[in-house]
Amino acid sequence: MANTLTLEFKNNDILPLLFGEHNSHLKYIEEKLGIQIGDRGNTLTLVGSKRNVADAEHILNILQTKIKDKHEVGKAEIDAAIRFLHNKSQRKGEKKTKRMTDDAPIITTQRKTIAPRSPNQADYIRSIYENEMVFGLGPAGTGKTYLAVAVGVSMYLAGEVERLIFCRPAVEAGEHLGFLPGDMKEKVDPYLRPIYDALHDMMNNELIHKKMESGDIEVAPLAFMRGRTLSNAFVILDEAQNTTPTQMKMLLTRLGESSRMVINGDLSQTDLPPSVTSGLRDAVNTLKGVKGIYFNHFDKTDVIRHPLVGRIIHAYDKKHKDKT
Repeated sequence: MANTLTLEFKNNDILPLLFGEHNSHLKYIEEKLGIQIGDRGNTLTLVGSKRNVADAEHILNILQTKIKDKHEVGKAEIDAAIRFLHNKSQRKGEKKTKRMTDDAPIITTQRKTIAPRSPNQADYIRSIYENEMVFGLGPAGTGKTYLAVAVGVSMYLAGEVERLIFCRPAVEAGEHLGFLPGDMKEKVDPYLRPIYDALHDMMNNELIHKKMESGDIEVAPLAFMRGRTLSNAFVILDEAQNTTPTQMKMLLTRLGESSRMVINGDLSQTDLPPSVTSGLRDAVNTLKGVKGIYFNHFDKTDVIRHPLVGRIIHAYDKKHKDKT
């Protein structure tokens, strides 16, 4: 039996943003939850199962709050709200649950405010703030690098760390590019582009340039970390699956006083030769149970790129399981 719920919104000014252009947000909620939404002025009528109608009301309230807080809303925010709701319902009754959207951590940077879009992302952000060393493990598109950079930038702007150090191994993704022209920076920059892109999303270009010149922000190949002690710094190792065990140990033992380190990677996408053990896999196996190290695992439900990306990951995972 269908349930009907009527919602009235008193602030007419936010309705265009809440409903979306040509009611696109309402149509998307209808599609995702299998309900019907009728609108008349500032009143919505929701028709569907009791649970789905309640979920739609919750999502609309979340969007309304975000709009009042001057945040942009769209399909991504609707998807995020649904992920939190699904996680909450799946874990209902368990003794240990992930903290839900009501206290989801918000990251403030110079250019934008960033909120998690899945429970695992929320847990990941909290773990970075609460632990000196965090491993982010999972497939592409789950926000591992972007969120880690965001937390680092936020802590740097707040004066909690003095330096930002971003590194990754310079390993080609299944290609042999041959000789690359230019100086050292020009040779390694293509490997580090995702980190530069994230930085430019969060900080003014002039400030980035100034801080890179002074050395407060450093983006470099992993090999440049050898022999250093990284104190008062926020350190990110990206694409860690492409390190060797020796390289991984080298970086992990660089951690200095008042520093944090985030190690990210996808164990299913290593670009190392088949005969070489991934330093990330070796570290996960070696460091389990070590106090002060937190492991955060993402899966295909955390993918925040195009929905097709999640389905592609699922297809490859299924193919791998079928072979084994």
